Amino acid sequence: MKIDELRRVCVVGAGLMGRQIALNAAHNGYAVRLCDASAEQLRAAQRWVDEYVASRVEKGRWTKDEAAAARARLGFAANLAEAVADADLVVEAVVEDLAVKRAVFAELDRLAPARAVLATNSSTFVSSLVADATKRPSQVANLHYFNPAMVMEVVEVVQGPHTSDETATLLVEFARHIGKQPILLKREIEGFIANRLLRALGREACFLVDEGYATFEEVDLAAEKALGHPLGPFRLMDLTGIDLAFMIRSAMYEASGRDEDRPARCIEERYRAGHYGRKTGRGFYSY
Repeated sequence: MKIDELRRVCVVGAGLMGRQIALNAAHNGYAVRLCDASAEQLRAAQRWVDEYVASRVEKGRWTKDEAAAARARLGFAANLAEAVADADLVVEAVVEDLAVKRAVFAELDRLAPARAVLATNSSTFVSSLVADATKRPSQVANLHYFNPAMVMEVVEVVQGPHTSDETATLLVEFARHIGKQPILLKREIEGFIANRLLRALGREACFLVDEGYATFEEVDLAAEKALGHPLGPFRLMDLTGIDLAFMIRSAMYEASGRDEDRPARCIEERYRAGHYGRKTGRGFYSY
């Protein structure tokens, strides 16, 4: 498939990332369907989209016509078969659970048109872990957005050993069409680029806090004011979700068995208490 043949996008998973990925594509001219099995999640996503679009207009970032066009291109569906029936590209954005993702990809392979490229937004799992759940592994790859996906300029395209050059090229060109700067990884590596860099910083930040060298506020202050980061590692975890941080580190530890990959105490304590960050009103900070 060539980029000018890619017209319809389906995003599976209407959570924090999925709804932003869907609106970003709709804003940049694609017909999009956002799908989730949860009616409640779909309603929440629709409310978020309407509020976000209205705020763009209110702040003068989008014109009324631009906002109306983006909103008109975005539809919502609870039925997966309906959502992917005419899709050229499907982006999976469900929970970071490999068994769930493999089941989703098997269904996508069964329901989506044979031409459709199937991409995972996973920040944890390389696409070779889901590609064999389909009969089209050459059309499977990672398309990793960063949170908030409406704002962050970079996406990572990861070409697995099964991914065709045509698929990798299509996703790179798609990323450019939706206003992003793509990074193409020609080989799979767990964590990709940005998150591997971030993980090294986060591991050291948690070590300093867990071992009593400094408070998390002081570590954030050093990252933000001494290193010039827009958010310190703990503010960033609150934004992206401490539950996600815990799940990612748990999966890494389960795979490697190395103590250095085990979730840090300061993360696990908050996860067990249900303090996931901004989404729950409390994490490292209170909101």
